[in-house]
Amino acid sequence: MDRLTTFTGFFKSRPGADGVATVTDGLSQTGKTGVRCRSISLTYDNRPVFDRFSLDFEAGACTCLLGPSGCGKSTLIRIISGAKDIAYRGEIQLVEAEKGLSVAWMSQKDLLLPWLSVLDNIMLGAKLRGEGDETTVEKAYMLLAKAGMTGDGHKYPPALSGGMRQRVALLRTLMEQRDILLMDEPFSALDALTRLRLQDLSATLTRGKTVILVTHDPLEALRLADRIVVLGGTPATIVGDIRPGGVAPRESGGPEIVKEYPRLLKTLLGGDGA
Repeated sequence: MDRLTTFTGFFKSRPGADGVATVTDGLSQTGKTGVRCRSISLTYDNRPVFDRFSLDFEAGACTCLLGPSGCGKSTLIRIISGAKDIAYRGEIQLVEAEKGLSVAWMSQKDLLLPWLSVLDNIMLGAKLRGEGDETTVEKAYMLLAKAGMTGDGHKYPPALSGGMRQRVALLRTLMEQRDILLMDEPFSALDALTRLRLQDLSATLTRGKTVILVTHDPLEALRLADRIVVLGGTPATIVGDIRPGGVAPRESGGPEIVKEYPRLLKTLLGGDGA
């Protein structure tokens, strides 16, 4: 099945390979917690990626993960997604929603189905649920227009550029309106202007959702995040934790970004790069 909907959970906690599930109240010192990682340990190729790593992600907020390549950012959101090919120790807790939680994961690979049109790829989740009605089609066309792809709905993935494919994958994720969105470098293949446009669209459509976004771009994090967590070291630890002021999406030259960028850059450089 396509990784757009990796899993839908109706639970509060999920143990790792050797973890023990517990029920908690789902609250943190800063408010409601959407996702809680507890004592996560993972070794890959004889290298410790995580060693009893813990982190809470606030519900209804966008948290950006920054850090050097290979520090475990993408691995962490794959663990949260419920990926079956990662054998870790520890526990992932998802706060129980009234009717259960639903999760959407946008990986670095676009994972488009080549035999489906752009429009059908965007509506894949809805079609699998038997919800491909006129309203759904209109929403898909609206997203295409906002992404600068009006008239491209009939095309197929092999005819698209890398940037266009990434736009379609992003629109497919945004189409789902899930409780929790895991996004792994969703804007990396886009040109500068398209990136800004899609960042604005994403921030608007995911407001109020629990978003965990991996990026290597400090400015992108400052534009979109309610909270920026910087990872560094081996095994990974939290080397920076910044909460920009204002409301996302922030203007690139706005006061919040101007204020926080030097501190974020210093943290990244102190943590062995971005």
